[in-house]
Amino acid sequence: MTIVLYDLVSTLPHKAFAPNTWKTRFCLNYKGLSYRTAWIDLDRAAIKAGVYDKLGLAPLPSPDGSPAYLLPVIHDTATGVSVADSFAIAEYLERTYPAAQRLFPHNTAALQSLVDGATFDGVIQSVLRFTVLDRYLVLRPVGKDYFRRTREAEFGMPLEDIAPKGNDAVAEWAKVEAAFGAIAAWYAKSEGPFILGPTVSWADFAVACWVMTARSIWGEESQKWKEFAWWHGGLCAKIIDDLKEYQKID
Repeated sequence: MTIVLYDLVSTLPHKAFAPNTWKTRFCLNYKGLSYRTAWIDLDRAAIKAGVYDKLGLAPLPSPDGSPAYLLPVIHDTATGVSVADSFAIAEYLERTYPAAQRLFPHNTAALQSLVDGATFDGVIQSVLRFTVLDRYLVLRPVGKDYFRRTREAEFGMPLEDIAPKGNDAVAEWAKVEAAFGAIAAWYAKSEGPFILGPTVSWADFAVACWVMTARSIWGEESQKWKEFAWWHGGLCAKIIDDLKEYQKID
């Protein structure tokens, strides 16, 4: 049995950088399931043809009602099933491989489903402007063309102008640090090292995936990463260190 994980390719040595696909990779590694990665450029047409059409998979809905062709997607060769969306994939893996490590122990799927939205809406949106150009720089040419076109349309400005600058950057970076205090509070209340205390769960992966992306695109020697990693008593550095055994890229 091998699961095929479709992920966005980059020019980084380890290739992996996309946060949502990192959630699924964490799940596969934690459950000890055999998988291989199929690398795809960040391009809507390539993902539609090379993943969704190939697997006979319906597109995901987007906020404006148009079809969205997003990764991660998995194809399970043992069952013939293909699934899109990181949370739906986690639920599928839990149902199909219940004997492996549990992603939602003690029937906590409903509770954990709130973590992703809370992480993105309350925290990650604050840092996105600081990552746009760095994400662009690690893409291959096809992905760069698509990323520039779509992000410039989204923000209404040239890609190079999206990241805050000067005093605005200082103020916005302080907001990012403050926002991560919410995640620090989750871990403090759990008495850690994980959100469910001593037990690893999907919720930890939903947080750690963004930290993995930041480390990948900024690099461990960058000033941004050094500040980011050590806020709130080294919160982000600790999160990914506690999950280091589940970071294998197959």
